[in-house]
Amino acid sequence: MREIHHLINGRSVAGTSGNTADIFNPNTGEVQAKVALASKSELDKAIEAAEAAFPAWSAVNPQRRARIMFEFKNLLEKHMDELAELLSLEHGKVIADSRGDVQRGLEVVEFACGIPHVQKGEYTNAAGPGIDVYSMRQPLGVCAGITPFNFPAMIPMWMFAMAIAAGNTFILKPSEKDPSVPMRLGELFLEAGAPEGVLNVVNGDKVAVDAILDHPSVKAVSFVGSSDIAQYIYARGTANGKRVQAMGGAKNHGIILPDANMDQAVKDIVGAAYGSAGERCMALPVVVPVGQKTADEFIERISDEVAKLKVGISTDKDAHYGPVVTAAHKAKVEDYIRIGQEEGADLLIDGRGFSLQGYEDGFFVGPSLFDNVKPGMKTYDEEIFGPVLQVVRAETLEEAARLPSDHQYGNGVAIFTRNGRAARDFAASVNVGMVGVNVPIPVPVSYHSFGGWKRSAFGDTNQYGTEGARFWTKVKTVTQRWPEGDVGDQAFIIPTMN
Repeated sequence: MREIHHLINGRSVAGTSGNTADIFNPNTGEVQAKVALASKSELDKAIEAAEAAFPAWSAVNPQRRARIMFEFKNLLEKHMDELAELLSLEHGKVIADSRGDVQRGLEVVEFACGIPHVQKGEYTNAAGPGIDVYSMRQPLGVCAGITPFNFPAMIPMWMFAMAIAAGNTFILKPSEKDPSVPMRLGELFLEAGAPEGVLNVVNGDKVAVDAILDHPSVKAVSFVGSSDIAQYIYARGTANGKRVQAMGGAKNHGIILPDANMDQAVKDIVGAAYGSAGERCMALPVVVPVGQKTADEFIERISDEVAKLKVGISTDKDAHYGPVVTAAHKAKVEDYIRIGQEEGADLLIDGRGFSLQGYEDGFFVGPSLFDNVKPGMKTYDEEIFGPVLQVVRAETLEEAARLPSDHQYGNGVAIFTRNGRAARDFAASVNVGMVGVNVPIPVPVSYHSFGGWKRSAFGDTNQYGTEGARFWTKVKTVTQRWPEGDVGDQAFIIPTMN
């Protein structure tokens, strides 16, 4: 059986802890590989390698770091099909979604190619008599990323691309559920010309996470996962003096006003709610139609569209979505459907018990649809993370807007309308970090930044973009004055690009 090791100091390193985890094929339910789970001592070796690589890497000029990022981008494009197929085999999302996963990470790598500009400081000439003031952004040292199963390509590249481009060295601890793509990214990064020890990939569970959070040499940690774990990561990491950004769960709402283009809204919401089996923090699992007429029309139209969805294996080009990641997650999603029914919501379409001929042991969940969901229900208050769409009815825009604003999560929200003033006011006032106007999944492009509010994010700085560059660097400010005649013996030498 295939074994997945660690990537430490540029070499594949077999696990020595004796602990492993099973990697499933979600389409069949079969164990297809085993991944080594690192002990604290193995994690320490990776950090030592990153520490040793940091002085030389941080001294490399930004243009040379950018060239490696550019070559890495080229390799990602060259190996796109390979990465997408590998991702689908372990995660279960269909190939088109897997390609999108890689592509969105690649776009952050593209942004990181501009690090010579992004990392520039500021300069003030003649701040005082003969005095100039300037700032520089310098790398922190050894940094780490702890990433989830649902985007095993995109989210690691959100983190290490910006961190390494800025001159840091990096420890990546990917999800133990689908670690092959992160490992392959590490190999491609070496092939792009990165020095050994700059990017290390260590597989593990809570033992490895705690070792990262407690190690004094790790200066910054980025995390994406559930809110409870995000809060734990933030509390423990900051208590140990680290800079931490920890992104948590979500319950994104889509508000439909009576004047919305219903054809477009329904089409967008089907993809946003059920794509990737709902296993994304920017999915749209809650829809709030405003007014009874709008709600009734939406329910009728969405029911027809959900009935057309094809659930299939991840390599089926005609499938809209594939299986969820594990049997345990399938059971969890189906339990939420049971709870929602018991809470009194109207279960219009029940996805439990879905079976695919020839793949009866796969981790498939059919699409589910609830109407008349109410705030306070467990299934509304918590993140289901599966192919389940809930409809909450509201009479006015004000009532609808209060729902995402008052919810414990504040990751994303969308509004569907033709009314520019209503959309503008909503975007300005809603208590949520990312807003879509007639855009169902408002994930910002790579040169902006990603981050939610409330229990969707812990820490003060967002992922990637210029916000990412700030997170992975520290500012040093210099105030200088040169007395007249103090030229010294050194002749001025024009700096080169080498």
